[in-house]
Amino acid sequence: MSIQNSALEKKRIVVKVGSAVLTQDGDIALQRMKALVDFLADLKKEHEVILVSSGAVAAGYTKLKLDRSIIENKQALASIGQPLLMKKYTKKFEPHNIIVSQVLVTATNLDRDDDIQKIKNTINTLLYNGVIPIVNENDATATDELVVGDNDQLSAYITKHTDADILIILSDIDAYYDSDPHKNKDAKILKIVNEISKAELEKEATPNGVFATGGIVTKLKAAAYLLDSNIQMCLFSGFDLSDARSFMIDKNHKGGTLFKAKK
Repeated sequence: MSIQNSALEKKRIVVKVGSAVLTQDGDIALQRMKALVDFLADLKKEHEVILVSSGAVAAGYTKLKLDRSIIENKQALASIGQPLLMKKYTKKFEPHNIIVSQVLVTATNLDRDDDIQKIKNTINTLLYNGVIPIVNENDATATDELVVGDNDQLSAYITKHTDADILIILSDIDAYYDSDPHKNKDAKILKIVNEISKAELEKEATPNGVFATGGIVTKLKAAAYLLDSNIQMCLFSGFDLSDARSFMIDKNHKGGTLFKAKK
């Protein structure tokens, strides 16, 4: 399925990558990170790119094995892991001569118009100067009452509040299916979705990885949030970026799901 010519225009793209993609066997999956960075570098040749990256807690856990179910431990792991994650991203982007920056936000920031404007101004300045902002929730200072919840939701908020054109979610879930593909071998990919039912949004989130916080439900909530603002979202595999590359670079929708409001 070919993409409209308008997709060739320069766009502001938010790409979100989950912990399941970035980690493997208790460590950072460096080959997958390199594939992600190469993809983002190619996107940046024609578009503005913002990355929302999970993985700080997982990166911290590689250095200090703490019980992640305890909030204080999770915050400590995030504070250890965030600079480790940024160091790895910085190194991977260097061959592309791309500077990256860290932008940490909280739920409080995203609930205040003046803070949202400050975030937007900072990201606009970074993008204008050719920098890729890497956004994450500030887990080290967040509390149970003041958390965005997961990076699927965070990436949707960032997409809307920075006036981005599309959100690309790269996950261990390669698309949205008409039924659970783990339970139904005949489940079919829904390539284009225009609306999401309330029943689907109210299902229990079922994250697959030990560091994950969402599952398909959090991705559907992110899509529904953006559909309400007539902003597109795509869901692709983060393990194999061929579908994401095909859609975003070759303008050919081969796999994955495009969430797009009806005109």
